Amino acid sequence: MTELDCSLYLVTGRALLPPDKDYFESLEQSLQGGVTVVQIREKDVDTAEFYDIALRSKQLCDKYKVPLIVNDRVDIALAVQASGVHVGQTDMPVPIAQIEQAIQDGADYVGIGAVWATTTKNLSKPIVGVRGVGEMLQKLDGTSIKSVAIGGIKSSNLLRTLHGSVSSTNHALDGIAVVSEIMASPHPREAAAGLYELISAFRHSNSISNALSVRSRYSAEFVIDGVVDLMNIVRERSPLIHQITNNVVIAQSANATIALGASPIMATTAQEMEDLSKISGSLLINIGTLVTSAYEGMMLAGTFANAHRTPIVFDPVGVGASEFRRSSVKNLLNTWQASVIKGNAAELAALVGSNEVESKGVDSLGSGFKDPVSFVRDLARKERCVVVLTGKTDYVSDGASVAVLSNGHGLLGNITGSGCMAGSCIASFCAAAVAQEGADPKEPKLVPGDVFLAAIGGILALTISAEMAAMRDDVKGPGTFLPALIDELSLLSAQCIRDRSRLQIVSR
Repeated sequence: MTELDCSLYLVTGRALLPPDKDYFESLEQSLQGGVTVVQIREKDVDTAEFYDIALRSKQLCDKYKVPLIVNDRVDIALAVQASGVHVGQTDMPVPIAQIEQAIQDGADYVGIGAVWATTTKNLSKPIVGVRGVGEMLQKLDGTSIKSVAIGGIKSSNLLRTLHGSVSSTNHALDGIAVVSEIMASPHPREAAAGLYELISAFRHSNSISNALSVRSRYSAEFVIDGVVDLMNIVRERSPLIHQITNNVVIAQSANATIALGASPIMATTAQEMEDLSKISGSLLINIGTLVTSAYEGMMLAGTFANAHRTPIVFDPVGVGASEFRRSSVKNLLNTWQASVIKGNAAELAALVGSNEVESKGVDSLGSGFKDPVSFVRDLARKERCVVVLTGKTDYVSDGASVAVLSNGHGLLGNITGSGCMAGSCIASFCAAAVAQEGADPKEPKLVPGDVFLAAIGGILALTISAEMAAMRDDVKGPGTFLPALIDELSLLSAQCIRDRSRLQIVSR
C-alpha cells in the first residue's frame, strides 16, 4: 500500500447523514476540510451498488489526492484500484486487535480501539480506554506500522485521546479515525477542518513539550527562581482556583488558597462546570468525598478544563480503599487529562496496581517505595503528566527530571487535610504558570516545564510555611498549628523560599 498520512482518517457511514444531505456532497466537503484518508464501509449493500459507491468515492479522493481504503472487500478494492483494504475486528486474515499478529502478517497500519464508547459499531471486545492505548503502541516500537485510534472519537475528546495515547517510550499515534463527527454533521467541511486544526495544534504543542522534557535544563537555582516568579504572579493576579474537594477540608483549602494570594471557588454542581471553566485559572479535583453529584461534576469539570487547556491537579485520595474509588479514578483519568497527579505512597501505589506500599484508609503504611525516584519518573511518563509523591520527603517528576524536596514538619501529619491543602497550593501555582504564557491563542498555554515548577512551588510553599509555623511561640500542638500555618502561608516571602528550600534535582 502507498504511504499514508493517517492524521484524519474518515470512515464513511451513509446511515448517519443528516436528512437531505447527499453522501458524495458530504464526502467532497470533508475532503476539502482536511480528511487525509477515506475508508468506504458498506455492510448492507449488494456488490453492484458497493462498486458504484466505491468508484465515485475513488474519483473524489483522487481529485484531492487522498488515498481510498475499502472495508473488507478485496474484490471491490481491486476493481476501483483503491489504495488498500481494511480488515476489521472480526474479519480475516489480519486480526488487527492483536498487534503482534498484525506485525507478523505485514499490516501497513493498525486500528486501536475502541478508545471510547461508540454507537456506530457493535463491539466484540471491551473498550480499551485512552490510557490503555499506550501499552499497545509500545508493541509497535521498531516497526514501520502506523497506528490509528478508533471508536467514539470527536472534537470534545480528541485532545485527550492524542495526549493520553502515547507509550512510555514516547510512541504516539499516527492518526485518529472518525465516523459520526463528520458524517452526521450538516457542515462536514467545518467539522473536518476543526478536527484537523486540533490535531495540528497538538502536534505543535507536543513538539515543544518533547523538546523541553528531553533536555536537562533544571538546576536547583533555576527551579527556585521559577517558584519565586510563580508565587509573585499568584499574588499579583489572584487567579480563580476552582476546587472540587473533600468536604472535611473545604475551609482549610479555601483559606490556604487565599493566604497564597489566589481566589478559591468550591463548587461541585455539574450544571456550573461549563461556565466556571471559562473563568478559572486552574482546577483541583480531590476525590475525598466521592458522592454521585460530586463525581458527575468532576467528570464534566475535567472535560471542560481540557477543552480550555486549563491545568488540572488531581488528588486520588484513598483510591486504594475501595473498588468504587479505583474504578471511579480509572474512569476520570480516561475521560480527561490531568496536568498533575498528587498522592501519598499508598495512593500512587494503588493507582498503578502495586503492592509495594500498604494503605489504611487515606494513609500509607510502611517505609514507602524502595526507589521513589524511579517510581515517580515512570508514573509521570505513563500518565503523561507531572507526578507528586508526598511524604516525609516529597518527590516531583515531569518524566525526565525528579525534584527531591526535604522541607516540612511532623505537625503536618497531625492535622486533617494537609495533603488536600498541598493540592490547593499546587493548583494556585499552576494557575500562575498559565498566566505567564503568551497571549497568542494558537500557542500552547501550558508546557510540562511550567507545571513541574508549579508543583514544586506548591509543595515548597506549604512545607516551608509549616516549618515557620512550628517555630512560633504560640504553637503548642496541632490545634494551634493549623491557624499558624495559614498565617505563614500569607507571610511567605521570596527570601524565605530562597533561604529555606532543601531541593535536589535528579536528571535521567
